[in-house]
Amino acid sequence: MAKAPEARRVVVDEAGEGQRLDNFLMRLLKGVPKTHVYRVIRSGEVRVNKGRAGVDQRLALGDEVRVPPVRMAAATAAAAPAPAREFPVLMEDEHLLAIAKPAGVAVHGGSGVSFGVIEQLRRARPQARFLELVHRLDRETSGILLLAKKRSALLGLQEQFRARGVDKTYAALVAGHWPAGRRLIDLALHKALDAAGERHVRVVPADHADGRRSISWVRVVESFECYSLLDVTIKTGRTHQIRVHLAHSGHPIVGDPKYGDFTLNRQFARGEGLAGLRFDRMFLHARRLAFDHPADGWRIELEAPLPVECATLLAHLCSPH
Repeated sequence: MAKAPEARRVVVDEAGEGQRLDNFLMRLLKGVPKTHVYRVIRSGEVRVNKGRAGVDQRLALGDEVRVPPVRMAAATAAAAPAPAREFPVLMEDEHLLAIAKPAGVAVHGGSGVSFGVIEQLRRARPQARFLELVHRLDRETSGILLLAKKRSALLGLQEQFRARGVDKTYAALVAGHWPAGRRLIDLALHKALDAAGERHVRVVPADHADGRRSISWVRVVESFECYSLLDVTIKTGRTHQIRVHLAHSGHPIVGDPKYGDFTLNRQFARGEGLAGLRFDRMFLHARRLAFDHPADGWRIELEAPLPVECATLLAHLCSPH
C-alpha cells in the first residue's frame, strides 16, 4: 500500500523574511490555486512554529512553516511561463523600481490569473537577483506601483505603508455631484470571501467585531453635468477601500465591475452617448505616491499622468450649465 504523502517543514530564509504567509505559500506551491492556498491556511493545516497562523501573518527569519501535502493542478502547472514584459518606468535605482501599471493587468498571478506584473517583470529581467512587490493595486486600477530590488528596501517600504508614512492619492470619476463640503469618509470595512473565493468588502458598524476602521479624504477636482472627478487620499490601505467608500456614499466609480452602477457601466462600454466614445475600464488611477527613500531617507514624490483613455473621456464630458 502506497504511503500517504507527508507534510513538509520549511524554514524561512532571507528570501521569505517579512513576507505574508499567503504570498510565501503561493511562491512555494506554484500551480496550486490561490483559493486552495487560502483554504488550507484557514483550516489550520498550515502551521507557523507549530501554531495556527492567519493569511496575513508576516514571517520572520528562521520561522518553521508546516506545509500540508497538496495536489498540483495539472493544467496550471503545465501552463506556459509568463511572457516577458516591461512597463513604463517612473523611477528606478539600485533599491527600487516604480512603474505605471495599466488597467486590466493583475499585479501577480492567482485567482484565475496565470501571471501578473511581477511574473512578467521577472521574466523580462532574468538578471535581477531580487524583485518583489512592495504593495498592490487592484487589477482594474491603473497607476503607480512600487517594487523593491533589495530585501532591505522591501522591509523598509512595507514598514512605511504599515505606519501610514506613505501618501497615496487616487483620481476617481464618480456618478453624480459629490458634495463639496464632504471631505472625510471614516467608515469601518469588513472583507469576506464568497463561495468562489472572490473578495467582497462591505461597510459595517464601527463596533463590528470584524470591522476595520478605514479613512479616506476626498476633494472635488472638477464637476461635470452628471459626474465628479475626485482626488481621494487614503490614510488606511484596506482592500477595495476607495471603491466601497464611494459606492456606499451613493457615488460609485465609473466602470467599477464589482461595486458600481452596472447599467451605467454597460452604457459606457457600448459607447452610448458621449459621441459614441467607448470606455470599458474602471476610472480609478493611482496618480500620486510620496514616501521616504529606504536608503537615504529623502522624501520621494511620484506622479503618473492620467492614461489616455481616461483623459479622453474627461474631454468628452459636459460641464454643468
